[in-house]
Amino acid sequence: MKTIAVVIASLIAFSGIGHAADVTAPVKEIMEATRSNWADNNSDWTDIFDASRLDRLYSRDFVAKYQAAAQFPAVDDDGISPFDYDVIVNGQDACPLEDLAMAAAPAVNGTTEVTVRFRKSACTDAPDAKDTTTVRFEVIEEASQPVIDDIVTENIETQARDSLKATMELIAKGQ
Repeated sequence: MKTIAVVIASLIAFSGIGHAADVTAPVKEIMEATRSNWADNNSDWTDIFDASRLDRLYSRDFVAKYQAAAQFPAVDDDGISPFDYDVIVNGQDACPLEDLAMAAAPAVNGTTEVTVRFRKSACTDAPDAKDTTTVRFEVIEEASQPVIDDIVTENIETQARDSLKATMELIAKGQ
């Protein structure tokens, strides 16, 4: 009987049952791709919304809104993205990201806010070169996995928060 209990405990530990999934995992993957996109390494651009990432890293609601918005592609090289800017750096230009920091807040009503801060203009002489960009990822659990349900950027000029899901809804309406 003791052997069976040890085997069951080992299987539970190995399977991860009883352990909370790392809520920052999908955010880490997106931020690593974004960091690589803006690095000075001339690597190919990584689409943070490619099919494999949509299926794994984003909520069903986010994916539905993205797919609806993708029916109205922005002017870009591949003609499939609804955005003509990088939604993480919230612009078309950036330097290699510096001082990247990430922190997860306690979950509230099933949503964990993962806050990411970085400097995106450190390589320029622009007045905002030392400014920190803040992006908030709303992470929920679906099928026992953490997934990104929204990406919220902060508009420095207006101090407003801009929801990517709300932006995708507007794009899908042709606005």
